[in-house]
Amino acid sequence: MFTGLIEHLGTVSSIERDAGGCTLTIAESAPILTDGHVGDSIAVNGACLTVTEFDKEAQGGWFKVWLANETLDRTDLGERKVGDQVNLERAMGAHVRFGGHFVQAHVDTTATIIDRKPDGESLRLLFQLPEPTPERPSLLPYIIPKGYIAIDGTSLTITQVDDSQRTFGVMLITHTQEKITLSKKAVGAKVNIEVDMVGKFVEKSVHASLSGGGSEVMRDTIEKIVEDVLTKKGLV
Repeated sequence: MFTGLIEHLGTVSSIERDAGGCTLTIAESAPILTDGHVGDSIAVNGACLTVTEFDKEAQGGWFKVWLANETLDRTDLGERKVGDQVNLERAMGAHVRFGGHFVQAHVDTTATIIDRKPDGESLRLLFQLPEPTPERPSLLPYIIPKGYIAIDGTSLTITQVDDSQRTFGVMLITHTQEKITLSKKAVGAKVNIEVDMVGKFVEKSVHASLSGGGSEVMRDTIEKIVEDVLTKKGLV
C-alpha cells in the first residue's frame, strides 16, 4: 500500500528488453534505499514493482525492477528512455503519518495530457482518458470533482470532470511541481492513472446488493436512499 506522496525522483539508467518484458535500472535513488531489501515494493511512476537487485552506493544508489508485458501494456513505463526521471515511493510503513490517499500502485490505464495552463504560480493540467472497450470499461464513474486520483503515482485532487469529453483536470501548486515529474510533461504525453479504490469497492457492493447478493444492511440502505429521492421528486 502507498500514499501517493512522492519521496524522490530517480533516473532511468538502463533498459533491458526481451520477449517477456523488460528490466529497468533506476539510478540516483540512494535516499529510498537506506532500508532497502531485495523483494521490497517500490512504486515507479505509480506502478508497484518488486526490487530484484540494488546497490546503495554506485550511481548515486540504484535498483532494478522487472516489468512484465502486462505492466508495459497498462502503463507508460515501456515508453521511458534512459535519462528520464521517474517518481518513486516506498511502500507505506505502519509508523508514518498517512498524508495522501490509499494508493495500491496498480495502474488502471493511461491518460493523455491535452492542455496545460499556468494559473498564477500554479499549473492546471487537463487529461483525456482513452475510449472505453469491453476489456477496459470507462473509469469516469470513479472520477469526481474534489475526489482523489493517482497520476504517475502522485495523489492529487480532481478539479473538474467532463464525462462527455472523457476529460478531467488537476492543479499543481508550486511545491508539487518541484517534487514530481508531471509538471515537466508536455501536451501529448501519457500518464499513469489509478482511480480511488474506495469507489470501486462501493460500486461492487451496490451491484451485489441490487442483484440479490450483499448484506441486508447495504440493501436496506440503498432502498431507503432510492425511496427518499423518489419522494422528494414527488414520484411516490
